[in-house]
Amino acid sequence: MFPAEFINGLRESLGPDRADRIVAALSEEPEVSVRVNPFKMTLAALRDHFGPLAGDAVPWAPGEGFYLNGRPSFTLDPLFHAGAYYVQEASSMYAAVLFEQALSQLGRRTGLQVLDLCAAPGGKTTQLLSHLDDTSVLVANEVVPARATVLAENVARWGCSNVAVTQSDPSAFRDLRAFFDVVVTDVPCSGEGMFRKDERAVAEWSPETVRLCAARQRRILGDVWPALAPGGFLIYSTCTFNRQEDEDNVAWICSELGGSCKGMRHFYPGEDRGEGFFAALIQKT
Repeated sequence: MFPAEFINGLRESLGPDRADRIVAALSEEPEVSVRVNPFKMTLAALRDHFGPLAGDAVPWAPGEGFYLNGRPSFTLDPLFHAGAYYVQEASSMYAAVLFEQALSQLGRRTGLQVLDLCAAPGGKTTQLLSHLDDTSVLVANEVVPARATVLAENVARWGCSNVAVTQSDPSAFRDLRAFFDVVVTDVPCSGEGMFRKDERAVAEWSPETVRLCAARQRRILGDVWPALAPGGFLIYSTCTFNRQEDEDNVAWICSELGGSCKGMRHFYPGEDRGEGFFAALIQKT
């Protein structure tokens, strides 16, 4: 079902027993999780709304998200269309943990300028908005026109006014020298962590795709780096497992662009309740 090169690479990096457990989990049904919009309702009210479907809290986002014991028809739910909650993959909610760490180390929570560079469909954008007050500004960017339209719809549904949606190549932000306090880059990747949710990701995967994605990620990071203020923070994330797109790119950022890694974490199906995800927090030095 999965490419032999992918399985062998996972075994080399994690060991055969651990890799085989993760591969087995990739054949299971994915988790379903939601995150509340704190500007529109409380977490308790959202739990009441889902009733018996409401399950355990997402461990790394207990005040925001929880799992569902099944998948309802969200498109038939008025609260979904009202933006009272967002259907978000649980592992990706970890980006907000790193965002809070960044704000803590910056020593302020107001008057911030934040860029979500590869923002569609809007999960991380709406979550970041939930952690910002209206004295801060968030720019949510997506280069692909169709995806930018979806992003704009989800942002509008969330209901915050301190956000602008843009559709630009990352290089367009170069001239905003040292402008942003935090830049979030959930970069396009080979999608290994989405294998059980997206059959196309399996069909399109190859070692060459991994190499091309790693190179494209470095191009994106190099383009946007000048826009991050010295002392500011980059949140780098992918939905893939391999070292080339994850740890190697973090090391490249630190050595070639000038940064200090403050922490990183992998999420693996079968070990964490969510899809595959990698995230790192890097301070610009």
